Amino acid sequence: MANDVRYCEKFSYVFLKITLIIYATIWWLIGGFILAIGIYAEVERQRYKTLDGVFLAPAILLIVLGLIMFIVSFLGVLASMRDNLTLLKVFMYTLTVCLLLELLGGILALLFRNPTLNLMNKNIRKGMVNYYDDLDFKNIMDFVQIKFKCCGGQEFKDWEVNMYHNCSAPGPLACGVPYTCCQTKSNEVINTLCGFRILKEERQAAERAIFIRGCTDAVVIWLMDNYKIMAGLLLGILVPQFFGVIVSWLYITRVEDAISEYGFYMDGLLEGETRETKQQGRVARLCSCMPLMD
Repeated sequence: MANDVRYCEKFSYVFLKITLIIYATIWWLIGGFILAIGIYAEVERQRYKTLDGVFLAPAILLIVLGLIMFIVSFLGVLASMRDNLTLLKVFMYTLTVCLLLELLGGILALLFRNPTLNLMNKNIRKGMVNYYDDLDFKNIMDFVQIKFKCCGGQEFKDWEVNMYHNCSAPGPLACGVPYTCCQTKSNEVINTLCGFRILKEERQAAERAIFIRGCTDAVVIWLMDNYKIMAGLLLGILVPQFFGVIVSWLYITRVEDAISEYGFYMDGLLEGETRETKQQGRVARLCSCMPLMD
């Protein structure tokens, strides 16, 4: 019976240890990959940089995200390999805080939908001011306008904030919109001036040449129409973090139980030494091959 108990203890410890090491290593590598992409993108952006602002620099966001993932996951790898309770708890609590912040942010965004959309429109207009100066924002805005068949942030007339598209500006772009706002067929040659003087037109007249719906509304409508995809995406983000929290918690309790049972660390468990069991651990009570002992 003693051998069976020791085998079950060792198996649970080793299984949780390997699972946590693999889990943390995978996210460590992903974080390093994202960090490398962000650094490369930022180095390239600095060569043509004319715009300051973290919101308008996706490379900065990638660097921050990658750095957080890299550091937290590295703590998880180190803690699980060394059985360091302090680092294990830091890893678990950090994952828990990130998970709660994501849930809280999503709930607040739903509860305060209009302020959230207003904030998005405000930042989009900031980017539109320097549309031709920041290639990162320009590429993102062009993709969104083509993909979602929209124009501007809240509406197509938001393009008046750009110095080249303002109606008081000289040149052919004045009072116009970028060609990515225009309604074109796949077999047609792109007319880069298809939005010429369109900002002077009313919505009904402008609709014949360009997309008049704002991109924030277009994206929200797309999200509502594709709620299954969004639900799957959210689960894909939240479930792995929840899994990490559970595995970390189980492993921490296993290490704590081993310390309380064997006096110090896991030496007696892994080396096969015979020691008197001090008390039944929390995890042990849940394991069928670990009967209660006097």
